[in-house]
Amino acid sequence: MATTPTAGGPVRDAPAQTEYEALRQEAALQLRPDAGVLALRDADRVDFLQRMTTNHIAALAEGQSCVTVLTSPTAKIVQVFTVVARQDDLLLLPARGAGEALARHLRSQIFFMDKVQVSDLSSRFSRLRLMGPQAFLVLAAAGLDMPAAGENGWRSHDGLLAVSQPHYDVPGYELVVAVEQVEEVISRLTALQATLLHSDAGYQVRRIELGRPLPGSELVGEYNPLEAGLSWACADNKGCYTGQEIIARQVTYNKVTRTLVGLIGEQLPAAGAPLSAEGREVGFVTSAAYSPACAAFLALAIVKRPYSDAGTELQCGDQKVRVAALPFAA
Repeated sequence: MATTPTAGGPVRDAPAQTEYEALRQEAALQLRPDAGVLALRDADRVDFLQRMTTNHIAALAEGQSCVTVLTSPTAKIVQVFTVVARQDDLLLLPARGAGEALARHLRSQIFFMDKVQVSDLSSRFSRLRLMGPQAFLVLAAAGLDMPAAGENGWRSHDGLLAVSQPHYDVPGYELVVAVEQVEEVISRLTALQATLLHSDAGYQVRRIELGRPLPGSELVGEYNPLEAGLSWACADNKGCYTGQEIIARQVTYNKVTRTLVGLIGEQLPAAGAPLSAEGREVGFVTSAAYSPACAAFLALAIVKRPYSDAGTELQCGDQKVRVAALPFAA
């Protein structure tokens, strides 16, 4: 494969175990200094994004958000990002490390008649992510009533903008804050009992347990959104967009030939390793980790049909692995 998938690190030392348990049972705060912030402005901003990406941007009302996918003419994933609908602009939250590439791509698609401006706000704003089942209580104590915002809604208070994301990434809230306020926000949220993550080890384990695909691992250019577990971000009630005909045909005629699955093995599967069955290659491991909650070595993989059925045995290097339904653990 062209990409380098991720593997979850060990969570058996005390600090990593504490962070992992916070993700599972409490609230955990992850710093994302490499995650950019963009804005689309001017009269055609909604129509511009509507014709380019998979989700129904035109259906967003102020106060709502959605995850959408920028796809190639062959429906492969180019970028995955969040769109936040505000009164005067669309705030775009790219994948980590992808802000400049997304801004560059969007600018290249502006036609001379389009009234659209792409602004990179990454030098002014930073991002964090607050995750875990108690995250909403931390934000409530910080003055943000997130349940009232709705499933994919957002709220802003005292310089902190929080976007609810129950279906994307590890469930929680993507936070946007002015650069000069980041330290103060970190102090405020940790004082409210959010555990600050000092590594990505526990985060990767929790993500794999939940079966959540990630840009750079599963959400990469080899696959389309249906294959990589983002069918829910592909609206079937909107007009054309780049790659739409291929995605619609795959849905209509049940032609999605490979899909995101879980794997369980007796050893840690190698991220990026090929999977085989009946003497032929049928997929690749995309992420792998040891799960304390499941007491097992787990992996995510994208596997061809019919070998993607739960219970199917596949060969991965010198070990047998078993396909499992996702999520592994709630």
